[in-house]
Amino acid sequence: MRGPIERLFPNLSHGPRVVIDWVVTIVSAVLIVLAVKAWVVNPYRIPSPSMEPTLHCARPAPDCGAGTSDRVLANRFIYYFHPPRRGDIIVFHAPAAARRECVGGIFVKRIIGLPGEVWSERNGVTYINGRRLAEPYVAPARRDRETKELVDIPPVGTMRRIPPRMYLVEGDNRAHSCDSRVWGLVPRANIIGKVFLTYWPLNRIGTP
Repeated sequence: MRGPIERLFPNLSHGPRVVIDWVVTIVSAVLIVLAVKAWVVNPYRIPSPSMEPTLHCARPAPDCGAGTSDRVLANRFIYYFHPPRRGDIIVFHAPAAARRECVGGIFVKRIIGLPGEVWSERNGVTYINGRRLAEPYVAPARRDRETKELVDIPPVGTMRRIPPRMYLVEGDNRAHSCDSRVWGLVPRANIIGKVFLTYWPLNRIGTP
């Protein structure tokens, strides 16, 4: 059975045909990898202690819990099928306020507050719509006891309501996380995808 190269170039000798076949194969493989990276999954490294102990950064950086930073994969298309959900660990482009208060680039945090919800935090405890939020991923020693007031969220009494298509995100290591409590909310358009796998180091492979 004749291959596509033979059908396209019927008079081409065997040697050049093999070269063209290899070039096409390599170019196709590169394009597939780029397409997967752009639209399906993307790898990221955890650079800071904000998600400890769920996701590790590398010592000797302060408050990091491992010798090697975790590498994670983010699903870039899942939110085409359903909206971001509370508890999702997401990768997102840092808003302008985050770039001023912390650093720029790509952030990894957990979604805590959803659009339309009323959020507040007292003595390190999070409340959604007036009810205490169960957060087993936050170790007691890592809670931030300082009460936060997010000025960019419309007030509802002593609490704050999250506007449409905006998300409140926080790190699991609340005492060492530069997150929504510092710089505000994340627009839906800034969200890249959901972290679904830690793939490195090998002893950390699994879902976070």
